[in-house]
Amino acid sequence: MHDITAIRDNPAAFDQGLARRGIAPQAAEVLKLDGARRQGQTSLQELQTLRNKLSKEIGEAKKARDETRAQALMAEVKTIKDRLAALEGGEGDASPGDNEALTALLSSLPNLPASDVPDGADETGNVELRRVGTPRTFDFAPKEHDTLGGAAMDFEAGARLSGARFVALKGPLARLERALAAFMLDLHTKEFGYTEVIPPLLVRDDAMFGTAQLPKFREDQFQTTDGFWLIPTAEVSLTNLVREQILDEASLPLRYTAWTPCFRREAGAAGRDTRGMIRQHQFDKVELVSLTTAETAQAEHLRMTGAAEEVLKRLELPYRVMLLCAGDMGFSARRTFDLEVWLPGQGAYREISSCSWCDDFQARRMDARYRSKDGKVHHLHTLNGSGLAVGRTLIAVLENYQQVDGSIRIPERLKPYIGGMAVIEASELRR
Repeated sequence: MHDITAIRDNPAAFDQGLARRGIAPQAAEVLKLDGARRQGQTSLQELQTLRNKLSKEIGEAKKARDETRAQALMAEVKTIKDRLAALEGGEGDASPGDNEALTALLSSLPNLPASDVPDGADETGNVELRRVGTPRTFDFAPKEHDTLGGAAMDFEAGARLSGARFVALKGPLARLERALAAFMLDLHTKEFGYTEVIPPLLVRDDAMFGTAQLPKFREDQFQTTDGFWLIPTAEVSLTNLVREQILDEASLPLRYTAWTPCFRREAGAAGRDTRGMIRQHQFDKVELVSLTTAETAQAEHLRMTGAAEEVLKRLELPYRVMLLCAGDMGFSARRTFDLEVWLPGQGAYREISSCSWCDDFQARRMDARYRSKDGKVHHLHTLNGSGLAVGRTLIAVLENYQQVDGSIRIPERLKPYIGGMAVIEASELRR
């Protein structure tokens, strides 16, 4: 949610930020609704003050046994109560109903990009910051993961059970996915100080609103018949752990990690990545969330990105770091770094992690705050990132560690998590 005070102070800057996102100016409409809301609040306060004054006078009139005056005052109070009820119900030109309209408008508008975010309308405007690792040179034509996975990557079973964009991993691939997640969790908790959480996978409207999945992305989500939402990412559960709280600055930063299934309709990806595991309705991810102060948030962003990079470094998977342009960032993000891993079967770098700084955009929606050392209360800054998408990491291991006979070597750092196994034989993948 946007800070209405900042919009009042500099409406031009607000519109300029939206323009970088490809959105038409909104400040005039925001300020119009804000003015009506404030006028409505003033009218309410004035009527409430008058009601209280007249109620006191009724008591004085009754005490003086002036029944005529008491009845007249009571009639006036009733009229005021009716006017208050109308205003509180959203009637009239200046009423709290304008507050709902203002909230609806502000909640539909994305965060503004940071000054160092490049301009651009889509992924073609993203800027490559660096490459790490050298892609392997193969002496055979490398295959894509859905061919390598064989019967252990059972898309037919997934389709029979649930439809398109589902898969059943079996045997060695199920074990490999579990090993990857355990490796990531150990790295983030033991070396980067994240606290592991097993969070709820079903959340209420308020939680989805808090991290901005609602209302704008309602159609991309899965909802149960009794109104719960399946989380599209553990970011929702982990970030909302501090909703409606005031924390002490000394407790910050808070860093959480979780390995969960994630559920998305992928409605915006029709026709893209229809083969394989790249884009599924259900997938596993190890999520990273940080909650901190405005002063430390940008350093925390670099730290979080480094934690996600370390997974790729230790698995010896080549990757590149991209700074997303204003038009390609997620709705809540102020700045995003994407990690893209090299997939030799596709001959391309593909996203495996997004690490975003959201400043106080989500915290305002959650009413999540902290009290600084001087006693003042501020909104938290929130950050989130994939550390990593487990299924995509499995894809990257299959494609980068494949051998000419279809077997898969196990990365050295992963062997302790998979019982010391050095190779997944091609025959195991065909069973």
